[in-house]
Amino acid sequence: MRYISTRGNAPALSFEDTMLTGLARDGGLYVPETIPTLSHGDIAAMAGLSYEEIAFRVMRPFVGDTFTDEVFADLIAKAYAGFGHDARAPLVQLAPNHFLLELFHGPTLAFKDFAMQLIGQMFQEALSRSGKRVTIVGATSGDTGSAAIEAFRGLSNVDVFILYPHGRVSEVQRRQMTTPTEDNVHALALTGDFDDCQARLKDMFNDFDFRDGVRLAGVNSINWARVLAQVVYYFSSAISLGAPHRPISFTVPTGNFGDIFAGYIAKRMGLPIEKLVVATNQNDILHRCLMTGGYVTDSVIPSISPSMDIQVSSNFERALFDAYDRDGAAVSQLMAELKAGGFHVSQGALETLRDIYASGRVSEEDTSAMITDALARTGEVLCPHSAIGVKVAEDHQGATPMVTLATAHPAKFPAAVKDATGHHPALPPRMADLFDRPERVTRVENDLTDLEELIRDRISVGTHQ
Repeated sequence: MRYISTRGNAPALSFEDTMLTGLARDGGLYVPETIPTLSHGDIAAMAGLSYEEIAFRVMRPFVGDTFTDEVFADLIAKAYAGFGHDARAPLVQLAPNHFLLELFHGPTLAFKDFAMQLIGQMFQEALSRSGKRVTIVGATSGDTGSAAIEAFRGLSNVDVFILYPHGRVSEVQRRQMTTPTEDNVHALALTGDFDDCQARLKDMFNDFDFRDGVRLAGVNSINWARVLAQVVYYFSSAISLGAPHRPISFTVPTGNFGDIFAGYIAKRMGLPIEKLVVATNQNDILHRCLMTGGYVTDSVIPSISPSMDIQVSSNFERALFDAYDRDGAAVSQLMAELKAGGFHVSQGALETLRDIYASGRVSEEDTSAMITDALARTGEVLCPHSAIGVKVAEDHQGATPMVTLATAHPAKFPAAVKDATGHHPALPPRMADLFDRPERVTRVENDLTDLEELIRDRISVGTHQ
């Protein structure tokens, strides 16, 4: 299995090198050269299996010879052993033909744990074999950062630096990043919004002297291994509802497009997915693009669903690559136009995207109303992101079972939930002392040179040669 860049000017890599590299050297994102497919019988045979067993069968074709079967199965088992639910990603019925996929039972109470816990295990295995050490830098709108720190804290071959927008994440999200005590993790509060954090991250990857000098690696959703791990819960949930013998639809609250792109990969692999519905908040660039073809950035408006406060959706580049028949030059041109403020998707590519994805937008008022309504109708307490998903799903429901991805535990966004329900959602017992732990954070300005200097100062550069 080989991986190629969406911009067509970087070397093809193995799974291991793709995972450790993150962003391609031409600025593109790595995707599989070909998508492995599973037969109707292969998918049917997963019925009744554990999440870990399904994960092995779904991901194994993508990893090539990076890990033996025995090692890969062991890494998967270790990744999910700390989840708080035996099903790992349980389904809850909200209404006739509408189901909630709970993706918040991991260590940091968000869907990012499914990928990050596995990536932590895979990185440590690969780096232990080679004796190498890497510097991981990530950008987060809240959940990726805490999941990355939780996955890599204390690991001997990794230093972790997480950029998050100062004042634009929830207090729970912030404390999950700033309270770990291990010396190898560093929370950096950047002046700006998430798109600023993401832009500086990409700048670091494109500064090859810095990148090579600190052995830079990335665990944002630009990393293919992140997307791959998220493919699994599409299979596990669809199989629980009768796939491959009947189709299933999914609605995904998303800002960076990685979570719903994982659903597209599941569909390409042979899972009978009828609809993939993108749910956005008021920062609705993905919805606007699918409606009009115009992908034009605007100011990010802070919301009660901060993990979706994004105007530059990195993984959308992967979707565009396939929509443009894998034409790297065309994608490079679009990304150049994006730096100038935006681009327009060609009619043919837009029709391809619309054949795969539907979309919807939810206002702040309707998000709060859905949290209130869902509690009254179903007894379920939704985080604001999940509420956006449920609202859009209801607008797109048909005869096919609909699964909405619940991306975070409501206790990660207590203010929004309390405003809508009158009740303060409690953290799980294992996190009950989160607000009593001392914080460790560094304020940083939106300046590439200063960031690179800080990172160099904090790592032992000699160990990265």
